[in-house]
Amino acid sequence: MENRQNRREFVKLAGLGAVALGAGPVAMAAGEKSRPNGKVPFKLGMASYTFRKFPTDKTIQMTKRLGLKYIEFKSMHMPLESSCEQIKKVAAVVQAAGLVLYSASVVYINNPQELDRAFEYAKCAGLEMLTAVPKHQLLELVDKKVKQYDIKVAIHNHGPGDELYPTPASIYDKVKGFDKRIGLCIDIGHTVRSGLDPAEAAEKYADRLYDVHIKDVDKAVAEGKTVEMGRGIIDIPKLFRTLIKVNYSHAASFEFEKDANDPLPGVAESVGYAKGVLDVI
Repeated sequence: MENRQNRREFVKLAGLGAVALGAGPVAMAAGEKSRPNGKVPFKLGMASYTFRKFPTDKTIQMTKRLGLKYIEFKSMHMPLESSCEQIKKVAAVVQAAGLVLYSASVVYINNPQELDRAFEYAKCAGLEMLTAVPKHQLLELVDKKVKQYDIKVAIHNHGPGDELYPTPASIYDKVKGFDKRIGLCIDIGHTVRSGLDPAEAAEKYADRLYDVHIKDVDKAVAEGKTVEMGRGIIDIPKLFRTLIKVNYSHAASFEFEKDANDPLPGVAESVGYAKGVLDVI
């Protein structure tokens, strides 16, 4: 209880400090009814790329230690090349640990064979979604696959230098004519590195928003680097208020690219900050 109160007071004080500096995104939340039913519609989760240097069992263990229930696996934790039987075994281990494996992330799809494999992989694992980067010329085939499998595809933006999908808009413009189950995974770090506001993107493209990768970065430039949430320049309270406003009901998953050999302290700080923000908005 004491830690929870301390965190709550910390976020409140952060809001007061923001007012003093003329910014005030946290303090503004006190006068807003962003949670009309007192509930947060989205879930906090883990993008397992955070633990890319660790085996699957350790990744599951650390995710549970962080108090997170939802997880999406990168291929090193459940290899794409695995047999259906192997995939089902890994998915069963996740379920037995009390976690929900909701997506695979990020799956790069360069040809029809990789597309077939990705959907069979998702089917075997019981996934509701693939967080992916399909080549533009494959989007018509992706459309057919989501109809066949009833599995969503959330296309991930990778920021400056990404020739396929640098921004949320570049995804939406490509998929808006296809099945509604083809949508976006907004990576808020890459979005900010592109000079854009991820909260504005989340609201603009809410009708096709199926996944969000959350993090913080030190600079709103292409060279921006991941830092612990709350230490960077991303307006996390604004993002969370926006996700609540648009009734976003999917996962917002931590993807911590810093400290690959020892990410747990930084992720724990980020999770604590995020939960603290959600306590007071």
